[in-house]
Amino acid sequence: MKTRRKKSFRAIKYTLFVFCYIFWVFSAVLIAVGVYAKIAKESDVVDTLMADPALLLIIVGSLMFTITFLGCFGALRNISLLLNMFVGVLLIILLLQITAAVLGLLFSEKVQERTEQLMIKAIVRYRDDQDLENVIDFVQKKFKCCGVDSYLDWSKNMYFNASDQNPSLEAYGVPFSCCIRLKNETMFNSMCGYETQKMKKSVVSRLIYTAGCLDEMVWWGKQNLLLVGGMTLALLCIEICMMSLASVQLSQIRSVQQKKRKRNKTKNLCCNRKS
Repeated sequence: MKTRRKKSFRAIKYTLFVFCYIFWVFSAVLIAVGVYAKIAKESDVVDTLMADPALLLIIVGSLMFTITFLGCFGALRNISLLLNMFVGVLLIILLLQITAAVLGLLFSEKVQERTEQLMIKAIVRYRDDQDLENVIDFVQKKFKCCGVDSYLDWSKNMYFNASDQNPSLEAYGVPFSCCIRLKNETMFNSMCGYETQKMKKSVVSRLIYTAGCLDEMVWWGKQNLLLVGGMTLALLCIEICMMSLASVQLSQIRSVQQKKRKRNKTKNLCCNRKS
């Protein structure tokens, strides 16, 4: 019985340690990538959280690093305090995630409005931040879209602004990531989006994607509801699994501590009787 208990204790302990260690390493990579991207930027950096992917990586990575460190070190060294903190923080995060999901469903219109505002801010800051520029280009290529509600949103950016007073060569244009690429195309024209805001919609639709990215992303989410739901559920299951393992280890540590106390009490009683 004792050997079985020891084996189960070790299995739970090292399973939790491995789980936490994997996420700990992953979080360290996130921090490293974020810091490198932040250092590599030019002097005119964007310091707002939602519009700066590098800053977002550093914050998310640091949070993950701290939480998984508590789990790693607590599981390996059987430290009840660290394991309690680990379970407590994961429980708070889990409750926040569930609350956010419920509020997102109840106030979906407000969430969409807020997302639209953030995306417009990102368009305004395009060209000012290399990381942000890469993210926007990736989204537009991936979802085959342009702008937030339509390609005309690019007029809000100072470089693509549809104004005769705009000295930029890209005035009245859109980024190259909005352009429609042909399957057999060998040479890509990066200037394909120039002056598209001046053209008629019937002509523009042949050159660039005219649909807004917000609607396309919402449509993609609805079409891939099982995938999104499955990934969310998998994340919640991992969190619950880690919390359960930590809770079981805590109960095992308490039972071991109680047995030690009982032994010490019996030893003290025996010593008192002999004296």
